[in-house]
Amino acid sequence: MSDEVNAGQSNLDSSQDTESISMVEILEEENRLKADAAAVLGASDDKNCTYSKGYVPRQALYACSTCSGSENVLAGICLACSYECHEGHDLYELYTKRLFRCDCGNEKFPNVICKFEKEKDANNSRNRYGQNFKGLYCSCHRPYPDPDDEVEDDMIQCILCEDWYHGRHLGVKGSLPSDFEEMICPACVNNHDFLLAYTVNTAVTVVERENGNTQVDVVNTDEGSSVGRKRNLSGECTSPKKATTSDNSTCLLKELQKREIPSTDSAVFMSEAWRSKLCKCTSCKKMYEEKGISFILDNDDTVHAYEDKGLAAHSNSDTNALPSALSQMDRVQQVELIHGFNDMKNGLREYLRGFAENGKVVKEEDIREFFSQMQSRKRQRTDAGFQYSCK
Repeated sequence: MSDEVNAGQSNLDSSQDTESISMVEILEEENRLKADAAAVLGASDDKNCTYSKGYVPRQALYACSTCSGSENVLAGICLACSYECHEGHDLYELYTKRLFRCDCGNEKFPNVICKFEKEKDANNSRNRYGQNFKGLYCSCHRPYPDPDDEVEDDMIQCILCEDWYHGRHLGVKGSLPSDFEEMICPACVNNHDFLLAYTVNTAVTVVERENGNTQVDVVNTDEGSSVGRKRNLSGECTSPKKATTSDNSTCLLKELQKREIPSTDSAVFMSEAWRSKLCKCTSCKKMYEEKGISFILDNDDTVHAYEDKGLAAHSNSDTNALPSALSQMDRVQQVELIHGFNDMKNGLREYLRGFAENGKVVKEEDIREFFSQMQSRKRQRTDAGFQYSCK
């Protein structure tokens, strides 16, 4: 084989290597996007309206600007209704909201009949609405994405009010913390300032004893403090001997509030498992209920818990095996697969273009129809004796 032929073969191999790597990267990116979608939508029902389930602990929600019209009616619809009852409408994606009941077909939408649930109450009195339902976010009350905002900035959701905030509008000096569990916006910090007691550098140990009593140890880990000294519930310094009181009278919050707690006008960022450290005495539980934030005691209320449910379903699929399967193919198989993938990608792009231009929602049966047509074309090529060539 001449040097010229060798060089040509080398270039072909190099080109194929580049294509193969590109294919792996495409598949990995596709898996990442699927995982992101599964995290948000995977734990929500896309086949049935969630109205009959009542006020769902957490679900993906949408607001329909087409149906609300110029009246700016605040209403939310579930995932299934966004597909079936509001197909082709302009929707605001609200990510997830807690304790919400689907409004589709009630008095907020007088011209819409829910295709899933014909009989619905006139309104859902326990639903909570905010500016997100009008497509506005943050303390700047702007849309997202904002066509007039040239600053790249992450949006972070407040775990209490569930509005979304630009990082630069949280009142934080310097850069935002990189490691935190949940964020509480400045407005919610002001409304629920008792939570500041749980942001001070403090190690808290709560031990349930067999006699029904609860032992609470509070160790201040701030620089310059008397680390290791404990306080009983009267605030007096104690020896290593443990202090115990009955569960109903034990209030960790009161103990924490005896220390100096700095005020702040900025958002606060709560560390991992902060909810499990909240006081659960009778008076604190009553306070949470009166403030309408009893959900903070529920670890399953977190967005992370919701996303984990969706990701668990996604992880059971075989999509992650695609890149490794590609690496085990020979050159001819890889090139044939790449050509097939490019045909599918280009064909799917053209197929979906019509949906985008007409503002139609893509349904599962539409995708099935596309692949059915693609399979039919493949059989026609095979019957005609056509094959991809690596030459």
